[in-house]
Amino acid sequence: MSTKKKFSIVIPIYYNELNIPYTIPRLKNLQDILPDFEMEFVFVDDGSKDKSLELLLAEKEKDSRIKVVKLSKNFGSMSAIQAGLHYATGDCIGIISADLQDPPELFEKMITSWESGNKVVLATRMGRDESLSQRLFSNTYYFLMRKFALKDYPNGGFDFVLLDKQVVKEVNKISEKNTNIMSLIYWLGYSQDTISYIRKERKHGKSRWTLSKKIKLFVDSFVSFSYAPIRVMSFIGISTALLSFLYGLFVIYNAIFGSIPLQGWTTIIALVTFLLGLIMVMLGIIGEYLWRILDESRKRPAYIIDEVYSEGE
Repeated sequence: MSTKKKFSIVIPIYYNELNIPYTIPRLKNLQDILPDFEMEFVFVDDGSKDKSLELLLAEKEKDSRIKVVKLSKNFGSMSAIQAGLHYATGDCIGIISADLQDPPELFEKMITSWESGNKVVLATRMGRDESLSQRLFSNTYYFLMRKFALKDYPNGGFDFVLLDKQVVKEVNKISEKNTNIMSLIYWLGYSQDTISYIRKERKHGKSRWTLSKKIKLFVDSFVSFSYAPIRVMSFIGISTALLSFLYGLFVIYNAIFGSIPLQGWTTIIALVTFLLGLIMVMLGIIGEYLWRILDESRKRPAYIIDEVYSEGE
């Protein structure tokens, strides 16, 4: 019986046909860097419609360390990671994207930190070889997360991480939908270490990380980890009520003393339109919270497993 510790790596896959021929060899090379560990690679096909699954199954036939989890449809990268964590069996588990923007070789330093007692090791980004718009969105998102949701959240954020099996067990017990799994890991509060690196530009394939998905992640993160939107609504409501009361006193004063003539309906219409717009925005924010409460109350799973291809299958 092997006495080696096991290191599992979870890799979500979504239209990564062009990346897989480069990603798998880089991951396999980790065995030479980490000879004292037994390796396990858990690829999660998140409803890809290209040849990603076909390529993964071909690689699995050649390497028993590869496990492939096929979801029934596209549930999103966060759900794919959750699925992978359920099927990872390592003493420590890494999470990395398939596009090689994050260097797999950094796992060596991350495992050294884990062996020293840290249960969560975050690979945080010092910089990005990405477009200005991507950097602007990311920097704004992580600034707001630090300011209003999770104090001391890493400046550059992270989605490249190493976890102790105890942390994975807790994440699996939560099984929360419509969330940011990385923020959830940070929120758990286990002993952490950070290792900085520069995120590289994607060389193969096209990113499917669309603006709509970024906006959903933004909303999910704040609804899941911050009460700031509700507090802002309360502040605006109280301020508006106070200003309306003062304006009412002003109108009554003018009606009695007539010091300043009130002309036309333009001001009133503009004010009513503004307040109605404000109310609609507030109702939209409340709706986001209510939808997530409804979604959780239905007890539908965050993902559906179609098939699992593991050793001997």
